[in-house]
Amino acid sequence: MRRENLGDLLAFVAVARDRSFTKAAAKLGVSRSALSHTLRNLEARLGIRLLTRTTRSVSTTRAGDHLLRTVGHRFEEIEAELDRLTELRDKPAGNIRITATEFATESVLLPKLAKVLPHYPDVSVEIIIDYGLIDIVDQRYDAGVRWGEQVAKDMIAVRIAADMRMAVVAAPSYFATRSPPKKPQDLTTHNCINLRLPTHGGTYAWEFEKGKRKLNVHVDGQLVFNSSTEMINAALRGLGVAFVPEGAVERYLRTDQLTRVLEDWCPYSSGYHLYYPSRRQSSPAFALVVDALRYRK
Repeated sequence: MRRENLGDLLAFVAVARDRSFTKAAAKLGVSRSALSHTLRNLEARLGIRLLTRTTRSVSTTRAGDHLLRTVGHRFEEIEAELDRLTELRDKPAGNIRITATEFATESVLLPKLAKVLPHYPDVSVEIIIDYGLIDIVDQRYDAGVRWGEQVAKDMIAVRIAADMRMAVVAAPSYFATRSPPKKPQDLTTHNCINLRLPTHGGTYAWEFEKGKRKLNVHVDGQLVFNSSTEMINAALRGLGVAFVPEGAVERYLRTDQLTRVLEDWCPYSSGYHLYYPSRRQSSPAFALVVDALRYRK
């Protein structure tokens, strides 16, 4: 195979999978314009259009879809074989890509990885902050982090944290002029701070449970974020009610900077789990990371 064809095919697979020149260019370490030029040259050599481009999106044509299905998995096989070669090294080596939420990263991933990574300089971990329930196989992540109840049945799940729960909080100054909610439905009359879910484009419905009763409440308010940290910062400034992981606001509750409500509607769930496909070939580097993150009482 001509060298330029191989490089151009790699570029095509990256764009087709991400459906974005910008994201693919960042992963490949090239400019968006250079990547676009590469794909135009490939289409010209093949004499057929592979991608449909608009100002808002990129999608594969019928021919492009066929090419992606044909060559995409072969590149994955090559990468997997290269990863297996690391087993011949004295120490594990390789790059592990994980998608997780902000709080999971700060409270679980970083503290545990900090104890291991300094001893294995050839192992690198890329953590992408994302609140969406994405397909980690399609997006080419090695693993993801979700609450246990959210992990798909066909995935291997490894507990990495103790049981945890959510908390409904606001600053005392916010409740100074408003009656605290007594039941989840009361939140519809409050100025709630929303979390935008990138997967669906909508906002997160706050989930409550008490006994056998389960409620999903769609709240409204003046502020919407895609980060729990900013939701907490807004709540601290008295700008509304936030629904965030309990552990993320414990210190503010202890110092009375935030007030908690509806605690009896926020039961414990099965904590954060690392999950990955059952068919994934485990490299020494991946096994090292999984073991480092594993929850131990």
